[in-house]
Amino acid sequence: MTLLLNHVSFRYRRWERPVLRDFSYEVPGEGLTILLGPNGAGKSTTMSLLAGTAVPLAGRVRFKDSDLTSASREYRRHVAWLPQRVPTSRQLTAREYVAYVAWLKGEDRTGAWERAGKVLDQVGLAEQSGRKTAKLSGGQLRRVGIACALAHDARVILLDEPTAGLDPHQRTVFRDVVREVAARVPVLMSTHDIADLADEANTVSLMDQGRILHHGGTRSFLDHARDDAAPARRAESAYSVLMGLDGS
Repeated sequence: MTLLLNHVSFRYRRWERPVLRDFSYEVPGEGLTILLGPNGAGKSTTMSLLAGTAVPLAGRVRFKDSDLTSASREYRRHVAWLPQRVPTSRQLTAREYVAYVAWLKGEDRTGAWERAGKVLDQVGLAEQSGRKTAKLSGGQLRRVGIACALAHDARVILLDEPTAGLDPHQRTVFRDVVREVAARVPVLMSTHDIADLADEANTVSLMDQGRILHHGGTRSFLDHARDDAAPARRAESAYSVLMGLDGS
């Protein structure tokens, strides 16, 4: 077991219907998992609960032996979170910001600075480490966010719609980085874009209206495609069939 939502319920306002009700979900313990679904499916809520930035009305959020009621500090050290908008300080360089985050997570100042340089190199930003974060592109900022997660030895990395707003080249570069990171640390990446379902994804979870419609290997997801679907359109076809949009 790695990261788990256990029978959680959540709503943003007490007079609204719950976004999630008695919802359980376990993040696979290795590789890249895509949490796929349309806008409003509950993906960001799920990610926020897993990250500990939202608190469930009922149920538990756990990572191994830690949970948000008994070991929040330890939990947040092990579970890294990259929201859609990377929260950086515009006056800090990329290396200064990554080192600062590592220090907040428990590294000493010298160790944080050394780790920052190392992980920025791992995500392909060594040459940008001295640039102010205000001058980095959207794709580079997202890689800074991954570097922050690697700098404090996170055991699970959560990425919420990380390719939104990126151009095709930035998407390709970012996905290459995610693939390399997922070879060492489990990664859960939410998206509403079927184009993000790359061949290197190990697991696909399809979510809609607060429910998981499919959870399994990428091949098992693609097996739901129509027999007459073109090879390049199998992911789209499988998505349509599972979502009940196929019309056949």
